[in-house]
Amino acid sequence: MVSRQELYELVWSSPMTTVAKQFEVSSSYLARVCAALNVPRPGRGYWAKLVVDAAPPRIPLREPHPGDQLSWEPGGELSPAANLRRPQKYEGDRQSRSQVRTHWLITSARQHFDNSRPIEDGDYLKPYKKLLVDITSSKACLEKAFGFASTLFNALEAAGHRVMVASNQGLYRIEINEHEARSKQQRHRYPSIWTPRAPTVVYIEEVAIGLAIIEMSEDVLMRYVNGKYVRDADYKSPKASRHYVDRTWTTTQSLPSGRLRLVAYCPSWRVSWTTEWQETPKSPLESSLRAILKTIGGSAVTLAEKLAEAKRVAEAERLEHLAVIERHEREEDRRKIAESIKDSHQHLAQIIQQWASVKSVEQFLLGVEESVAKLSDEEKKAAFERLSLARQLLGSVDPMRFFLNWKTPSERYQSRYVGNADDKC
Repeated sequence: MVSRQELYELVWSSPMTTVAKQFEVSSSYLARVCAALNVPRPGRGYWAKLVVDAAPPRIPLREPHPGDQLSWEPGGELSPAANLRRPQKYEGDRQSRSQVRTHWLITSARQHFDNSRPIEDGDYLKPYKKLLVDITSSKACLEKAFGFASTLFNALEAAGHRVMVASNQGLYRIEINEHEARSKQQRHRYPSIWTPRAPTVVYIEEVAIGLAIIEMSEDVLMRYVNGKYVRDADYKSPKASRHYVDRTWTTTQSLPSGRLRLVAYCPSWRVSWTTEWQETPKSPLESSLRAILKTIGGSAVTLAEKLAEAKRVAEAERLEHLAVIERHEREEDRRKIAESIKDSHQHLAQIIQQWASVKSVEQFLLGVEESVAKLSDEEKKAAFERLSLARQLLGSVDPMRFFLNWKTPSERYQSRYVGNADDKC
């Protein structure tokens, strides 16, 4: 894992080709890594000028912006590189869309939307790539959606905010209802529409606000004709005859309407906040652009307060959870201490009983030994052999040997908490 600071030191101490070889990547890929981590690198001719002491000073490594990738693991995934070009000033309605550059998120996503999975005619596009700008649209409405998204993103960046795809930042994209007419009943769409893997967000200072642009769907009466569905309004029935039987039927399907909806939301699971704008046939979304910018910018303060409060509540819940776990572990610790004391006491009693049993056998053998004196020499020899064998089987009767085999409570279990063991003693 390479941090921003480590990468900065590397690219300013050796040429990019040399550093790239260390990580077994190309110099162009390493340049993309620097862009993703917002790490400045030497310009062209820097190393030649350095030899003759004519190189410019290092470009300082600035503090990371909100949403910057902070480290890179060779072979790992890169977040989309930040757009480091200076944003153009937004002139509102006085500047035509043709004069505004296409935002880099749109430029990088266009080819993936153009080459999407096979779909039914007029249905939503399904790009193969999931790490893209959050736009859900049909092919017919794609240019309109791209145009609005580019205008919105450029306007936000012109206002000093930062728009990006927030991968690997702990943010999530909410589930969005694409239906234009809302229904109380939950409606499941099959097949499901494409959704990005990471949210597209705008950072207002430190606050991230999710942005999703989706082409709304409308209920359309469709007719099944010759193996496929067509709009009932476009269907022309053959001329009726007494032998003709119309074997078509109709059903209602949700199809893209050509009208857009912008959803702004909080991409943190701790706070539920959403606001929407949707266009009508007489009122396109771009006509509400100033109101959208004002609402998004003004919502950052409210969201910051809600996030801070949610963080405080989450921290309190975390501490309470840890306290519950500790109480449970302390109780379990006390139980194990009590169990160790009980087992140790039982073990000591068993040892005493064993020693007493062995001692009684020893007393018996001593009695036998006294009786051997009354036997003949031949009988004494046989009796002593038996006594020797019995003592070998019996073993030592030294009480210290038995006592040292006893396991004390602390040898059975060591308490994790100071004071718990004292409570049981």
